[in-house]
Amino acid sequence: MRTRTKARQRAIESLFEAEQRGVKSTDVFERNPDVNDYAIELAALVELHIDRIDEVISTYSQAWPLDRMPAVDRAIVRVGIAELLWRPEVDSGVAVSEAVEIAATLSTPESGKFINGVLGQIASIRGSLTGL
Repeated sequence: MRTRTKARQRAIESLFEAEQRGVKSTDVFERNPDVNDYAIELAALVELHIDRIDEVISTYSQAWPLDRMPAVDRAIVRVGIAELLWRPEVDSGVAVSEAVEIAATLSTPESGKFINGVLGQIASIRGSLTGL
């Protein structure tokens, strides 16, 4: 597994665990000091911009409300949106395909299709959402 892929997956896992335990991702990362800096950065971006990220999810995933979304899918979409909106050097296609690939590992086969649809739509209007 590539370094960035591992970092994305670890960020997703930490955000999932943090949400389940009602703590911050930094608390989760403290137990594992061997975590890639990019994983920490992605999780921090999600937590810093959680209101905006959830607003974007709610806007572009109207058929599946945020609170009804499986927690792991929510974490995957949140990390994908964080990369799309606050990491302009990351190619949109890479952010979307990595999220779909991680969904295939951590979630259900249907989740990949859903995540691809939501993130693909957001990627197509990335510039208008970021002002780039």
